[in-house]
Amino acid sequence: MSNTINMQDMRHLNLFGKITRIRTRFCFSYNEGLVFCVPKHFVSKAVGDNGKNVKEMSEILRRKIKIIPIPLGIHHAKDFFSAIVSPVEFKNLEINDGEIIITAGSQSKAALIGRNKRRLFELQKIASAYFNKELRVV
Repeated sequence: MSNTINMQDMRHLNLFGKITRIRTRFCFSYNEGLVFCVPKHFVSKAVGDNGKNVKEMSEILRRKIKIIPIPLGIHHAKDFFSAIVSPVEFKNLEINDGEIIITAGSQSKAALIGRNKRRLFELQKIASAYFNKELRVV
């Protein structure tokens, strides 16, 4: 997981640490929102009581916030990507030698690709950073 952190991501991570009291170094943007990855046993603590921490960060940053568990390996890729793209659902995720293939229906495929392939490029960047593989949506 070679994830480069720029200054804006550093600010987001510092704010996340101050509000939730959980340190992480995994943060990325998807669909005009921010996604933070924390260890699985800290997800409920990071969200806070009744989503208090998520609401506070969302108000400060004026963006949607998601908190998901860190993938522990390539075998957790399906759970990882389904958490990122929810509420959009896909049928299947296959992992081949150098690529990850997401199979989706026509409506889901359109939602995963997005206008001008913006969401597809974001997903490809995430797959490259976290799993060092290419991503395709079929």
